[in-house]
Amino acid sequence: MLMLVQKLTPIVRRYDEISLLLANPQVISDVKKLTTLSKEQSDIEEIAQNAKEYIQIIQSIKENKLLLEDKELGELAKEELKLLEAQKNSLESEIKILLIPKDPNDDKNIYLELRAGTGGDEAGIFVGDLFRAYCRYAELKKWKVEIISSSENNFGGYKEIIALIKGKGTYSKLKYEGGTHRVQRVPETESQGRIHTSAITVAIMPEVDDVEITINPNDLKIEVFRAGGHGGQCVNTTDSAVRITHIPTGISVSMQDEKSQHKNKDKAMKILKARIYEAELEEQKAQNSEARKTQVGSGDRSERIRTYNYPQNRLTDHRIGITLYSLEEIMLSGNLDTIIDPLIANAQSQVMGNSES
Repeated sequence: MLMLVQKLTPIVRRYDEISLLLANPQVISDVKKLTTLSKEQSDIEEIAQNAKEYIQIIQSIKENKLLLEDKELGELAKEELKLLEAQKNSLESEIKILLIPKDPNDDKNIYLELRAGTGGDEAGIFVGDLFRAYCRYAELKKWKVEIISSSENNFGGYKEIIALIKGKGTYSKLKYEGGTHRVQRVPETESQGRIHTSAITVAIMPEVDDVEITINPNDLKIEVFRAGGHGGQCVNTTDSAVRITHIPTGISVSMQDEKSQHKNKDKAMKILKARIYEAELEEQKAQNSEARKTQVGSGDRSERIRTYNYPQNRLTDHRIGITLYSLEEIMLSGNLDTIIDPLIANAQSQVMGNSES
């Protein structure tokens, strides 16, 4: 309890200090400084407010303990202590979560990539189904979804779809979605009514700024070629498609959705940077075994993380062993928090456990 107060006191002091600075005319006239301080205050506001309340409760507990032997006020103090202890315990749990070091990517937008794996056309159909569920989830969160690239199959599904999702906390909410998603159901393409098992892969990559990752132009191989598939005469008769390969890593991105070669190149470069950044994050996790223990999953696309069993209306996340019998409702409504929130809570409890051990 004392150690927690010692951790919280500097945070409260800094929050109050920023409040005074933000009222200073010299700071108000300096837009850059004003913006920096406002962001810092916003980042610590929740924990600072909880800390002030917690410190006040600790003080009230001390005062009431001194009154326990008082003949007139002892019983009142005893009752008050029960309420204060309950409030203290609740606040402690919240504060410990808020004290967990924040993932620097949590507030970033993300690139969402879904690809059909084993299962043929049925896998492609499920790519479309899961993407629509993510879109509904984005609507609930008031996020914006922009399809960057897509490749359709013959049954209304997708071989691949890449989208940019913009909004507050997109990475923090969706970062544990990366991996292999398995679906078990009777496909629309199945005439005998047999249950098939298919799989798709999901990748979640934070959108990165140019200042965060530098790519040497000499390390890039840029090719232009004639776009294929649907899109009309123009897209099929001009060399508008672009493929960019990062030679050191072998990571390659092709883009042909736009009729403009320049626009395709711009989109491809943004996705390439996100993929290289993601690869660097994975390498860092692999090198730091302690940090890797705190992850719900590695995010590796080869790792089976979830099963969607339609005959049993069952959704199972294998990393934390949670099973929900409301698959159809979750997919139709997009209420993915029912599976995402337990994943986040599990990750937080692991971090707290490691810090206390």
